[in-house]
Amino acid sequence: MAHARSRVSLVVVLLTAAFALIGLPAEPAAAAPVDDEGGTATLRKQLDVATRGFLTAQETLGKSKKRQQELTQQLAQLEKDLVVKTEVIGEVANVAYRRGRIGPVAALLNSSTPEGFIDRAAALDAVAATEDKKLRDLLDTKDEAARAKLAIDNEIRDQQKQVQVMAARKKQAETALKEAGGGEDVSGPPVGSGATAVAARFTGGSGCTIRPDPTSKQGCITPRTSHAYKQAEAADFDIFVSCYRSGGDGEHPLGQACDFGVDADDVFGGTASGAAKTYGNNLARFFVNNASRLGVKYVIWFRQIWLPSSGWKSYSGCCGPSELHTNHVHLSLIP
Repeated sequence: MAHARSRVSLVVVLLTAAFALIGLPAEPAAAAPVDDEGGTATLRKQLDVATRGFLTAQETLGKSKKRQQELTQQLAQLEKDLVVKTEVIGEVANVAYRRGRIGPVAALLNSSTPEGFIDRAAALDAVAATEDKKLRDLLDTKDEAARAKLAIDNEIRDQQKQVQVMAARKKQAETALKEAGGGEDVSGPPVGSGATAVAARFTGGSGCTIRPDPTSKQGCITPRTSHAYKQAEAADFDIFVSCYRSGGDGEHPLGQACDFGVDADDVFGGTASGAAKTYGNNLARFFVNNASRLGVKYVIWFRQIWLPSSGWKSYSGCCGPSELHTNHVHLSLIP
């Protein structure tokens, strides 16, 4: 037994020396969980499709509302112009009356269609060139106003369609969560002072183009991912970050997700409590509060998930602190 213990001790010493010679630590450094997102591949796929569909419809809706506002302002100006130009035509009619040409002018003003209006205007050689221009100007303004009204109606119909798409995607995401054992309404983490920082809006490109990932020293991450974790660091959330991870079917291999440790003394260790949990609460709220600026797909923290479509919902995972997300905040981003 003594000789056996000696051989074991010798092996340990030799292995330790070998690690030192090749620059490897004898004990492993903090590493992100292998499958920290928990749930199933089906759930992650459904959340990805549903959330991206929701965000696309939401963006389209926002653009449509902006366009509607612009058209409404344009229509208001056109209607003001119509009042002025109608008064000008009234003056033309008064002059014509005094000149004994009320008949032709009345015929112009009583035309039932724009085409008839133009045809009669061209046919009445008694109307002076300047008067004819004023009449045509009035008609053009009427046409512009009609087109603006039609465009507004089209925008409203498109908005109704996008709202329906958003509702369907919201239902898709919530159904997937419930089928995986979660999806109940929850309040989310408490709001803390550290969650009030405002992140800069992302304006860069897409694609997994930043190589290697600065956090894991391997693989790649997208410019949006890089922007998000740098914004978190700028807001003093800088304990530990791990983004790219090979393998699996989540966003990590795509460079579109990061795990944020919450306890500097026990990174990805046991369930967070005290100051570590407060840190995680604030970090999760920071991402939620800046979701539109950063392009957040979802946030998972302490058995809860935040989705742009649905807010905070319960999230099931199995079976340790990493899968339950009680020792780190998971952030997934759109491409």
